[in-house]
Amino acid sequence: MAEKPAQEPFEAAGDPKHAARATRSAGRKMRSLLLDAASPLFRERGLPGTAITEIAAAANAFPSQITYYFRTKEALFVECACRDLLYLGRATEQAALKARTPREYTRALAETVTAGDSIAFFAEALTLTRRRQDLAPLVERTIERLHAEGARAYAGQVARHGWRSLRAPDESSRRFWAVAIGVILEGYAMGRSPEALCAEMLRVLGEQAKSTGDTARLRLVDENDGSSHSDGEG
Repeated sequence: MAEKPAQEPFEAAGDPKHAARATRSAGRKMRSLLLDAASPLFRERGLPGTAITEIAAAANAFPSQITYYFRTKEALFVECACRDLLYLGRATEQAALKARTPREYTRALAETVTAGDSIAFFAEALTLTRRRQDLAPLVERTIERLHAEGARAYAGQVARHGWRSLRAPDESSRRFWAVAIGVILEGYAMGRSPEALCAEMLRVLGEQAKSTGDTARLRLVDENDGSSHSDGEG
C-alpha cells in the first residue's frame, strides 16, 4: 500500500505558533492604522473635540478596537503624540545629513523642528500625563529614546566630519530638545512664525561645535601669538 502523503503544509498552517504570530502581526497593523487615523484628528481638533467613533470610522475599524488596543482615548492621544515626536526626531536627523559645518547642522535641525506642530502636540500629552500618571512611563521612554537617538546621530556627524564638539553628545541632544520645547511653546503662545521660532532657537543654542577649519585657524592664531612673544623676548 502506498504511503499517505505528508500533511505538513496543512499542519503548519494550523500550528498554534503560526496562528499566534499572525494574530500579533494583525494586531500591530491595526494599532498602526488607528494611530495613523487618530493623529491628524487629534492635532486638528484636540482631545476633547475628537470622538472615538470618528477615529474608528477614519481607520475603517470598530470603536471597541480602540478600547481593546489602547484602553482609553487619552492613552491613544499620548501614544500618537509620542510616536509623532519620534518621527520628528528621525526627520531632523535626515534633514541634517547634508550639513557640512556645525552651523549648517544646527540650522537644519532647528528649521525642521519649527516647521510643524509635533512639539506642541507632544506638549499637550505632557500636560495630560500630569493628571494621568499611568501614562507617564510611555512619555518617559519616548523622551529617553529621543535623546539617545539624537546623541547617536550627533556623535556620528562629529566623527564623520572631524568636528570638535563643545559638549558631550548626550548633553548636546538633551539641550537641543529642551530648548526646542521651550522656544516653540513660548512662540506658539505669542503667535510667532516658524521663521521667528527658528531664529530664536539658533540664538539660544549658540555654537555647538567647531569645524576642522575653525580649529585649524584657532591653532594658527595661537602659534603666531606664541612666535611673536618669543621674538619679543629674544
